[in-house]
Amino acid sequence: MVNVDTVYQRVLAIANKEQRGYITPLEFNLLANQAQLEIFESYFVELNQALAMPGNESEYSDIVKTLNEKISIFKKETSLVKSGALIIHPADMYKLGTIWFVSSDGGQWGSEDKNIEIQEINYNELMDTLGSPLTSPTQSHPIYIRREGGLKIYPTGSWYNGMIRASYTKVPSKVEWGYVVTNEQALYNASSSNDFELHVSEETTLVMKILGLAGVVIQRQELMALGQQA
Repeated sequence: MVNVDTVYQRVLAIANKEQRGYITPLEFNLLANQAQLEIFESYFVELNQALAMPGNESEYSDIVKTLNEKISIFKKETSLVKSGALIIHPADMYKLGTIWFVSSDGGQWGSEDKNIEIQEINYNELMDTLGSPLTSPTQSHPIYIRREGGLKIYPTGSWYNGMIRASYTKVPSKVEWGYVVTNEQALYNASSSNDFELHVSEETTLVMKILGLAGVVIQRQELMALGQQA
């Protein structure tokens, strides 16, 4: 993770160096979260581009490996909760991975004799899938569709109650530069702060991107230009 105070102090040092403006803690926290989210979302765009790039595979293998390493920080696995007819996905979910039914003898994902993967289908395929004896879902070959508010599993019923697990990529946690006011000065308070969840290699990118976003707030073209270098 990247220390939030280190980033804030670097941002202030650059912004104040030539009297370009002061970024308050409240402004920084807003900009820091925006910057973290933009960097996080860029991983998936860059990964798709790298995987689709033709040519020398070895040329892009390191790019794919690096991006997967950065994304892996946000990978999680959890049990899913049922609410009415729907399975509720995690509140912090960004991208859903694999969903599986855990059989009564337990086990973790990867143990084929104890887990059954639930395949996703599109909503417009549902009627054809349910209406065909060859594709109709069973407990050994279940399916799910995405609905507003959650996921619906077929076949319906109580056979999977409390036994559905999922892997997913979560959204980054909220960044917070916590502080206490002493002699009218905001002083860093580690106990009320939350660091960036991004890979440590992203520290400089965070600084430059926050400066660029700050340029909009304090209306200084110099900071906006710095941010465009990120």
